[in-house]
Amino acid sequence: MQVGIVGLPNVGKSTLFKALTKNQVDINNYPFCTIEPNVGIVEIIDERLEKLSHMSKSQKIIPAIVEFVDIAGLVKGAAKGEGLGNKFLAHIRKVDAIVQVVRTFENSDITHVHNRIDPVGDMEIVNTELILSDLETLSKRIDKLQKEARGNNKEAAVKLFAAEEIKKNLEKGNLANQVKLEAKNKIITELIQELSLLTMKPFLYVYNISNDYCRDAINRVSTNRVSANCINLDIKLEEELSEMSPEEIKELGLKPEINKLAAKCYDLLGLITFFTTGEKESRAWTIKKDSTAPQAGAAIHTDFQEKFIRADLIRWDELLKIGYWSKAKELGKIKTVGRDHIVQDGDVMEFKI
Repeated sequence: MQVGIVGLPNVGKSTLFKALTKNQVDINNYPFCTIEPNVGIVEIIDERLEKLSHMSKSQKIIPAIVEFVDIAGLVKGAAKGEGLGNKFLAHIRKVDAIVQVVRTFENSDITHVHNRIDPVGDMEIVNTELILSDLETLSKRIDKLQKEARGNNKEAAVKLFAAEEIKKNLEKGNLANQVKLEAKNKIITELIQELSLLTMKPFLYVYNISNDYCRDAINRVSTNRVSANCINLDIKLEEELSEMSPEEIKELGLKPEINKLAAKCYDLLGLITFFTTGEKESRAWTIKKDSTAPQAGAAIHTDFQEKFIRADLIRWDELLKIGYWSKAKELGKIKTVGRDHIVQDGDVMEFKI
């Protein structure tokens, strides 16, 4: 699963990427210092995994991860190819979720592409360009669906209705992910997958603050309709902390907040974690919410789905209280489940194939 970091030039995207991944990237103060996207892996800090590993005296710990992609800055007119618009849109189309970095601080040493600090305006520029790109995609698809629907194609008629509803909402300035459609309708789900709309992806807004940031700017953003899913970060400070040792950070009395972003993105992608634990390793496995036991098994190996017989499981905290798996089994605390069981976040599992 990939999360794309987007925004206007010089808002802190690459600095955020560097703080998250500890990868050395160009964070110079000029537009388009990022052209080709940087890609980095971020581990999800999970105290449950640490505790399970300690209980099992595991030789190795393997955490869940999220992949972040630092994408070139967007400018007004990107949907028509301005700046690096075409590259930007092509790269963002490949990611599963979008983190939009929004500058809220004043700093004369860091140039703003529009020479003003206007968080709401900046957000609208980025979202408008994504919406314009999606409208172009929809218009082409609607033309095709209209022809198919005229031939009494019932499936095309359902898709046409959904596509037109999305288009109406985009024309009002709303993101496609705000449109209410029949979530369980297979035909509509198929259409959404076919369209691969930029604004259908889940969004998270990171407000790049500083010690002297303008509270009025944050207040304006927080009341804006597009800011429901958001987090405040002093990105420059987080980047500096990422280069310090834990001892240095403790001495300064500071606490990094960057890990909250990785965990929030994990939730944004609709992901949950189940665990396996033993002397060899304790591991966090990533699956989509509402996955069945065989689907969860596929995260380990396809055989675990194809040759699934049953799974034994227990909640992570209950296992910790008991102390070890064999004792939990003796006490009758291990639950055996079949193919239809929906795995929950925090389950500790063993598969039988």
